[in-house]
Amino acid sequence: MTERARRAQIVGTGLIGGSVGLALRGHGWHVTGTDQSDATLQRALELGAIDSIGVDEAAEICFLAVPPGVIAEVAREMLATTKAVVTDVGSVKGAVVEGVDNPRFVGGHPMAGSEQDGVDGSRADMFAGVVWVLTPSAATDPEAHALVHSVVASMGSDVVTLDAVVHDRIVAMVSHVPHLTAATLMDMAAGRAAEHGAVLRLAAGGFRDMTRIAAGHPGIWPDICAENRVAIVDVLDDLITALGTVRESVADGDGASLAALLGAARSARLNLPVTVGAADAMCELRVTVADEPGQLAAVTALATDLDVNIYDIEIAHSVEGARGVLIIVVGVDRSNELTAALIERGFGVSIRALT
Repeated sequence: MTERARRAQIVGTGLIGGSVGLALRGHGWHVTGTDQSDATLQRALELGAIDSIGVDEAAEICFLAVPPGVIAEVAREMLATTKAVVTDVGSVKGAVVEGVDNPRFVGGHPMAGSEQDGVDGSRADMFAGVVWVLTPSAATDPEAHALVHSVVASMGSDVVTLDAVVHDRIVAMVSHVPHLTAATLMDMAAGRAAEHGAVLRLAAGGFRDMTRIAAGHPGIWPDICAENRVAIVDVLDDLITALGTVRESVADGDGASLAALLGAARSARLNLPVTVGAADAMCELRVTVADEPGQLAAVTALATDLDVNIYDIEIAHSVEGARGVLIIVVGVDRSNELTAALIERGFGVSIRALT
């Protein structure tokens, strides 16, 4: 007897939504899609990013790949229309999580992208080795959280759990302001090219690397800046202050200060985490938790703080109802560290090797 395919819904079948569809279909899912553009939807069907067009009321999970400003509205609509667990791929989480108070909603953000535009740039391996952030709220059902975690981990992602507000502050620093900085530098270079045609001909190497992200599609950025305005402005203020200090060092000929800055920056850059791959050896941690909201988020957030990748999660409820067990799969090399931290916080933990 043939096993029934798991079913997923995609709302927005562009670059990221199309890549989610391709990744899921590669794992045997049946994927249904919708999009505001009929042409985009037909192209997604042609490329194999979706199996069919429309809303699948039998879907168990729904991914929203829509503009940041409408995520909350579309999430509420899909939660009312289907019984699916709903998640999104937007890069700003605070306003979304605040605007969708539903146990079946799990905020999400894959730190992935491409200079390619639209569904034609989508790839099944878009999320392999990529950090995918989940931002469950106090209202989130642990079963919904575990489902989204398991599904995105199956795409090869390194899944981390963060508070939505903390997420927004971090991405302002590592994503939003860098994009605005790259765009500003590129705009400056293009302006000066009007004065001297050699400017862009000399813009190779480091300049191209630094401004690569400016080639991304500009359409989503006004919404992102509006949704994450406070955090972005805070980081921009800090950047302006830091650049002012650099300017003073250059103007004063202060080589020692410049050398210290450049040395510290080089060291930090060389120590950035590398892409996370599959662990050679895995083990299973069974974590006893109270059967109440926030327990799964507490465990996964602790793993994030310790930089421990959770490869899979399962929830086993106790027959007594007061307690449950989280079954999480981690690399053997980090299992003792996570176990000790969990025990220190009052969780009961047992370890079993996976062979």
